Amino acid sequence: MVFLGTSSAVPVANRSFPSIAVLRKDEVIIVDCGEGAQRQMVIAGIGFCRRMKILITHLHGDHIGGLTGLMQTMSMLKRSRALDIYGPKGVKGFINSTIKYLKVKLQYPVNILEVKEGLIVKEKEYEIYAKKGLHPINEYCYLFKELPRPGRFNVQKAKSLGIPEGPLWHRIQSGEKVALDEKIIRPEAILGPSRPGRVLGFSGDTRPHSSLSKFFKNADLLVFESTYSDRDADKAAQNMHSTSSDAAKIAFGANVKMLALVHLSARYEDSSSLLSEALKHYKNVIIPEDLDVIEVPYPDSKEPLKIYHL
Repeated sequence: MVFLGTSSAVPVANRSFPSIAVLRKDEVIIVDCGEGAQRQMVIAGIGFCRRMKILITHLHGDHIGGLTGLMQTMSMLKRSRALDIYGPKGVKGFINSTIKYLKVKLQYPVNILEVKEGLIVKEKEYEIYAKKGLHPINEYCYLFKELPRPGRFNVQKAKSLGIPEGPLWHRIQSGEKVALDEKIIRPEAILGPSRPGRVLGFSGDTRPHSSLSKFFKNADLLVFESTYSDRDADKAAQNMHSTSSDAAKIAFGANVKMLALVHLSARYEDSSSLLSEALKHYKNVIIPEDLDVIEVPYPDSKEPLKIYHL
């Protein structure tokens, strides 16, 4: 996960508008696309022609203002692969209108889905779910969930069954059944118990509510907005945002492994107070800066989450 932008509605020198890139195998999933996201992608070395999905949490300018420019750049770079965009009702009209009036000529197909609560993406190896947040306009939180992976390959069992090393081993490791000498060998005869995948949560902009802890339950990493400090809790309530303590309480209730606070208001030159407030309610909290990276290991791995700056 690369944090492309971690500020809120007003950028500061070291924090750009909201945007996060999740890199998985040959695909990138972008959550929100604030102004300047594409420049951050260049710095991070994220290619514009990769398989890509873009998830928009809501239609406030700081979360979607960079989308049309990114789409235009992709076209100028001769992208031909389809681009999938997901967002609340109105995202299709926004995209179509800006493309029309800015006279952007796209060289690739664009698929736009206006989401509702529940399952919105179903791929072979993962799913993405949406849940409504509490904000002045229609807003969605997202949950990325890898499906269970096949168990570990038992070499001795494979050899005892006479399965030759090569393509058949690969197919079984992928969870496929294979035919050998007029017999059908199912993967569970060779593989150990299935292994859990990774789970990532993204809040967008929202007031805290208990159902979010259930939605983000047991996530490996939760990225939650922390626009305000506790001392400005009244402003958070008035503008329908969360404080650092609000985010930490959601993370504690969800039993997540790590909480990352983003969408910081420009009023706080020093984020250490936000971190201190959150740590009172939840022990594993970080405040990433722009172009920080978190490598999320599989849950059954002994490796910790790795954090570094590009």
